[in-house]
Amino acid sequence: MAASASLATVRALTFDVQGTCTDFCQPLLRMGEAVNRAKGLSVDWGILSADWRGLYRTVLDEIIAGKRPWLRVDRIYRETLDVLLQQHGLSATFTAAERDELNKVWSRLDAWSDSVEGLARLRRRFVTSTLSNAGMRTMVAVVKHAGLPFDAVLTAELAQSYKPAPAVYQLAVDLLGFRPDEIMMVACHKYDLKAARAFGMRTAFVARPLEFGPGVQPDIAPEPWFDVFATDFVDLAEALGA
Repeated sequence: MAASASLATVRALTFDVQGTCTDFCQPLLRMGEAVNRAKGLSVDWGILSADWRGLYRTVLDEIIAGKRPWLRVDRIYRETLDVLLQQHGLSATFTAAERDELNKVWSRLDAWSDSVEGLARLRRRFVTSTLSNAGMRTMVAVVKHAGLPFDAVLTAELAQSYKPAPAVYQLAVDLLGFRPDEIMMVACHKYDLKAARAFGMRTAFVARPLEFGPGVQPDIAPEPWFDVFATDFVDLAEALGA
């Protein structure tokens, strides 16, 4: 989809990472398969990973609502892993050290096949930065592991809040030095883009139909309020003339 002339003022692009730049589903499933082989289990890690993400999102929303004090994402995942294993009757199966190792999967996510090429092209024309809910340590690990060519790494940890709270989008303004309307938020999650748009940023939706695996169909339908709808990062680069 070609970008409109009104986007000529865009100077920077900020990116959601988990799901948008990287595939978290396959790393989780690979980890689960390895665990099943090592421990002689037959656990459906597709179900477990979906439940884990759901528990994580619940805690995130409680923090945003002020019902819980701020906690870094890796600690949220670790806390909710304990809950997850208990819910699935697996508490006795994993030691604390093994759980810590399982939790590291969130630092070892795979880049989508188009991510590196698309980001490299976009970086030549725009300032590019992560704007993720993950913690700084985790995000640096993800960017290095996946080989993602960003100019800057920004995460919600710097604001002690989480998207879709406005304070996270304000980070991009304060630390990249551009007005909200000069920054485009790129994500495959509509809630993220809705919040960015309400904050005054431009929006680019990148469809990731396999975000949750081949058996799940996320909402990737175009919306009239998107500034750009792209099928992947290469398509986004084409749309933005990069």
